[in-house]
Amino acid sequence: METAIVAVLATPIIIFMVIVAPIWLVLHYRSKNKMSQGLSEQEAIQFRELVQKAEQLKERVRSLERILDQEHPDWRKYN
Repeated sequence: METAIVAVLATPIIIFMVIVAPIWLVLHYRSKNKMSQGLSEQEAIQFRELVQKAEQLKERVRSLERILDQEHPDWRKYN
C-alpha cells in the first residue's frame, strides 16, 4: 500500500523535475538577464512617448475639471 502511494507521488515529482523545472529555470534567468540590460532604444522612445501622452491627458483632465467647476460647481458632490 505504501509503495503505491510513493509511486503515485513520485511520478509527478519526477516529471516536474525532468521537464518543467529546467524549462522554468531557463525562462526565469533569461528574463532576469534581459531585465538587467535595461530598455532598448525603441523601448526608451516608446516610454518617452507614453510619458508625453500621459502628461497631455493629465492637462486635459485638469482643463475639463476647471470647466466643470465653472459651469457646474457642485459636480464633485455626485462622485
